[in-house]
Amino acid sequence: MTRRPAEGLRIGCVKYLNARPLISGWDTQVDFDHPAALCRKLANGELDVAFVSSFEFLEHPIYTIADDIAVGSDGCVESVLLVHAVPIRDIEEVVLDPASRTSANLLRCLFAQAGLNPCMVASSASPPAITTKSARLLIGDQAIRFRQAHRSEYQYRDLGEWWNEATDLPFVFALWLIRPEVQDAKRIADQLRTLRDRNLSSLDKIIADETQFSAEFCRHYFRDCLQFGFAEQEKKGLLRFRELCEKHGILQANAAPLRLI
Repeated sequence: MTRRPAEGLRIGCVKYLNARPLISGWDTQVDFDHPAALCRKLANGELDVAFVSSFEFLEHPIYTIADDIAVGSDGCVESVLLVHAVPIRDIEEVVLDPASRTSANLLRCLFAQAGLNPCMVASSASPPAITTKSARLLIGDQAIRFRQAHRSEYQYRDLGEWWNEATDLPFVFALWLIRPEVQDAKRIADQLRTLRDRNLSSLDKIIADETQFSAEFCRHYFRDCLQFGFAEQEKKGLLRFRELCEKHGILQANAAPLRLI
């Protein structure tokens, strides 16, 4: 395999609010895109490093994970929501957001664990149509905006909270993945961890610079909802997710270890 030097690193990151504390201040060009698009670019070798959905590693464990850094939650996450008009047990169809396979497969696992099996369909229609028998999975900034605009019109099930209630573990939504041919992966991972630490220590500045969401919401989101580490409990949560994906036929059985650096 040809080793790729760290100079000229091609880096990608989700363009959601949740990644601001991880990427703000990175001093070279960043490809900002939706999770699914970034996963394709990383798989095709168009990116060397990308902050992408955790399911990408579970399905293709060829990548190295930058240890101790992630976006997850140990309860409500606020930005991964099942929007519905009837009780969950009465939902017949769920329209999925195609931008993230992690959230879609998380929802499949949660439904299956609850003994429910609604039809899952993919759609990019916006705004989402929600009927008396259908629901909509929304992720990222779209989920936040939709709930703020339609708070009293629908019911909302937070998938971070649902997962935590079902497993008593945090859920890891996204990780920094590094392609195997990239040289100096340890140095790159160290830079990403240092950037995360610097941003979290000056979180008020990131909040003040935010133009799309209120400072009040950002303080709540960054401090009360999101977790930016990848420690023992987060690793247990990720491996439990893999177990449930295997149990419910989403993934083939795979005992590959977490490749950490």
